[in-house]
Amino acid sequence: MPNLIIPGKTIGIIGGGQLARMMALAAKEMGYAVGILYPKENCPAAQVADWQIVAKCDDEDALMDLAMGSDVLTYEFENVAADKIAVLSKTVAVPQGSELLSIAQDRILEKAYLEMNNINLAPYATILTLEDIEFSTSSIGFPCVLKTIRDEYEKKGQMVLYGEEDIPKCEALLKKGTCILEAWIPFERELSIVISRNAAGETSIFPTAEIIHRQNVLKETIVPARVSDEVSQEVERISLTIAEGLDLVGTLGIELTLTTSGALYVSELVSRPHCSANYSIEACSTSQYETHIRAICGWPLPDITLFSKTVSVTILGEQMDGAEKQIQLKPNWHFHYYGKKEARKGRVMGHITILTKDIEKTIEHIYDTGIWI
Repeated sequence: MPNLIIPGKTIGIIGGGQLARMMALAAKEMGYAVGILYPKENCPAAQVADWQIVAKCDDEDALMDLAMGSDVLTYEFENVAADKIAVLSKTVAVPQGSELLSIAQDRILEKAYLEMNNINLAPYATILTLEDIEFSTSSIGFPCVLKTIRDEYEKKGQMVLYGEEDIPKCEALLKKGTCILEAWIPFERELSIVISRNAAGETSIFPTAEIIHRQNVLKETIVPARVSDEVSQEVERISLTIAEGLDLVGTLGIELTLTTSGALYVSELVSRPHCSANYSIEACSTSQYETHIRAICGWPLPDITLFSKTVSVTILGEQMDGAEKQIQLKPNWHFHYYGKKEARKGRVMGHITILTKDIEKTIEHIYDTGIWI
């Protein structure tokens, strides 16, 4: 039997943003103490945790201090070095391990893993120079997307190329290192699915969600996705294939695109709870944050029941005033604020979840506010 981390023990979280905050809230409800490693004091997660180590998330001494003060470790983003996680696992339980982290933080490894498991991907090429782009576009075509193989946290390195005239503009991105060039597949909908799995191989699978991005930021989530049952079943099958192949322990988010012809392409793996499943806090029998804590602590995992159709919207810094006015006008909306002090333009400040019987009418009400356009 997998090791059970009982309530009263301490969960250490690498990272202090909103995902870590919601992990910590779930852990506290389940009776755990929570420690945070993050360089900014009074960060969103630290506001609800028991203690914080104020240091960079890749600081080896700080990581070891977090490990020594915890009974199990987890993380809220992919950019902690996989080799450092491997070292920490000799001191404290890190059930998620380092393999998934290595794959999720390197787009080349991610695509190689998906190809090995016969998962459908957009055509792509590895890029080192502008000449590589010129050569690869002859087969990939335009438009296409150049991406760095690694992301800086919340700063996605990518550029869309619409024609040959855009190739010289890629020089700055290439200076950051190896990139990949992906074909731009015209899609009908973007989808996501979240799956949690424990060391015993039990899974909790959340409903397929429809997601809408603006400038690489999640704007809106619609659940269940407005797709056929066959598409939802195939998305679920893909999530199980990936999770079992990785021997996943913890929670995994998978982003996909659906074409007008019904083809599905996996676009990204996210090795942690995914913001598209924040609706699960109100709309599901168990939230993704609780299933994540259950998985890393060796608890059994439940089947997930969706209580209600739902629409969730992200609150950005420039939308704070408008969203706050809705508090008095929308008593049935569920408002979540992340405790960030500075409301900068484009900064994710919170989200709102709306349980509904009529998705289309709810979307109309959201747009009628003039806040989300």
